[in-house]
Amino acid sequence: MRIRIIDAFTDRAFAGNPAAVCLLDADTWPDENWMQQVAAEMNLAETAFCHPLPGAADADWALRWFTPAVEVDLCGHATLATAHAMHNDRGAPGSVRFSSRSGILIAHTHDDGTVTLDFPAAPATEVTAPSGLAEALGSTPDAAYQTGALGDLLAVFPDEAAVRKLAPDFAAVARLARRIDAIRGVIATAQAADPDRGYDFVSRFFAPAQGIPEDSVTGSAHTALAPYWSRRLGPNCLTGLQASARTGLVRTEVHGDRVHLTGQAVTIVDGTLTAPPRAASPAAPTSRG
Repeated sequence: MRIRIIDAFTDRAFAGNPAAVCLLDADTWPDENWMQQVAAEMNLAETAFCHPLPGAADADWALRWFTPAVEVDLCGHATLATAHAMHNDRGAPGSVRFSSRSGILIAHTHDDGTVTLDFPAAPATEVTAPSGLAEALGSTPDAAYQTGALGDLLAVFPDEAAVRKLAPDFAAVARLARRIDAIRGVIATAQAADPDRGYDFVSRFFAPAQGIPEDSVTGSAHTALAPYWSRRLGPNCLTGLQASARTGLVRTEVHGDRVHLTGQAVTIVDGTLTAPPRAASPAAPTSRG
């Protein structure tokens, strides 16, 4: 079986966020445990599995994402990587509709190879910062927000330097996430110090309870970051820099209850997975969306 490693939200190798992508030949899911084992073996933030949906009216492919530890409801960079792999195979721009645990997601590949993802927006609702958040992150945010179905806690800091200097206690962040219902991870963000450098806001993302201490570039987090910063800064179209060690840029555009996320991708590895997929047990889930 073919498997690829693709760096997403970057135009150069060894930057952005790497994802593994498996485009399955069958039109059903293999064994869920096998998919989780593949993701653990790849040991990347996400591994995406995708199978065709022949005859489906609302989607072309079914899509699922696994961290090394768990299956997740939404992943931006691995969706972009999947669309990039499909574009490389078919050699032409176009749109693909994915059925996922977060509904129908659309990826459009442009003539220049950039990919725009059409995702549901995650409006932020201000809340009292939970006890232990400042200690877990190593700094006190100005404000905290819940992000609804996205399941992240958004922590807003006074400036870009504060976000860059964060040195989280990942064990404490994991305990915090497990203590609070519906928390996938923590997004730390601030306005860019100098918008002339090509980005409007910065962010970092921590999800140690999901097996990802710090993610490199988190597309899904930008479904909350985009409406938050567009509301604060004014423009509907912004660019976010994820200030991880690898870094990556995400161009965002808010369209009502949807967010468009645009980025580039680079294929790093194109190889063969020699452990064949196992058939799903009768209790295994089918395509959701």
